[in-house]
Amino acid sequence: MAYIELKDIDAGYTKNSPILKDFHLEVEKGELVSLLGPSGCGKTTTLRTIAGFISPEKGKVMIDGKDTTKLPPNKKNIGLVFQTYALFPHLSVFDNIAYGLKRRKVEKSEIAKRVADVVSLVSLEGFEDRLPANLSGGQRQRVAIARSIVIEPDLLLLDEPLSNLDAKLREEMRAELTRLQHQLGITMIYVTHDQIEALSLSTKIVVMNKGNIEQIGTPEDIYERPSTSFVASFVGFDNSLTGVIESIDGDEISVKIGNKILLSNRKRAEQSSKLKKGDKVKLFFRPDDVHLNEEEADDTLEMKIKYSNYQGNSSSLSLSYGDEEIRAVIKGNKKGLVSTYVSIPPEKIIVEKE
Repeated sequence: MAYIELKDIDAGYTKNSPILKDFHLEVEKGELVSLLGPSGCGKTTTLRTIAGFISPEKGKVMIDGKDTTKLPPNKKNIGLVFQTYALFPHLSVFDNIAYGLKRRKVEKSEIAKRVADVVSLVSLEGFEDRLPANLSGGQRQRVAIARSIVIEPDLLLLDEPLSNLDAKLREEMRAELTRLQHQLGITMIYVTHDQIEALSLSTKIVVMNKGNIEQIGTPEDIYERPSTSFVASFVGFDNSLTGVIESIDGDEISVKIGNKILLSNRKRAEQSSKLKKGDKVKLFFRPDDVHLNEEEADDTLEMKIKYSNYQGNSSSLSLSYGDEEIRAVIKGNKKGLVSTYVSIPPEKIIVEKE
């Protein structure tokens, strides 16, 4: 039995208009699961349903084998971390962290010990008497995390907690969250629209779209083997070219584009019986998998370079092939180049029926 289970949930903010419909999700104890997807896909709705802020119209929310569907948030032993920190501005770091313990009427000596332990855990020693206004964004987020874990929750829910931080702090806090999760072994569900966050933090990623789950898998599964075109585009397969299947030999697919043949050997299992010779298809691949060649070959397409943006150790190029455009990220500076021969390694191309 899964530690967290959402069984056939219908839930939303307006009656009879569910964002989640027949939604099912399982999370094992000790996992860090990211809900990844664009704004409005149902990530936060899922989190709020688990927490008890939204009562589902249908289905059950099970935590550790117990039906918690109708329990309000204050009756669930859940820690919550929001992107806005939600700290009390008039309370010190110590009192912000201790707030939940005081509400639970924990003994003063126990509060002092547990707060000291968690302050050390999130590296905030010496800041106990400061007010939130006198802290950096990263320090405030550490206080918010400390306040959530000091109550020793059964589950920690994090709703885009790093989105207000700059790039350097986000990277530092990702490392901090990974360390805390490994050290505490706590089950976490993490909402994000940032694929880098999801890939670097998670033991499992749930990619969502319009209230549905598109794919569940390890970070490696999601990044290397996206199962739908939506997932592929969301994890960086930004380029696509249109072609027609010339032949299929096992996992190797020959696709005719113009008068050239491109190969792919990344056919997904569920496509095996669907793809056939003559099908019009899309080839998806990442910008950094595009290779520029000086000479024409059987597997190259001649493309015009519309523009090149030099970015230091790399350049971003916009390339056109007929009416279609792709982007390439390559090393060095290619300014002045008008056209080039483009190839994409077969193992980097995903083929999907149009």
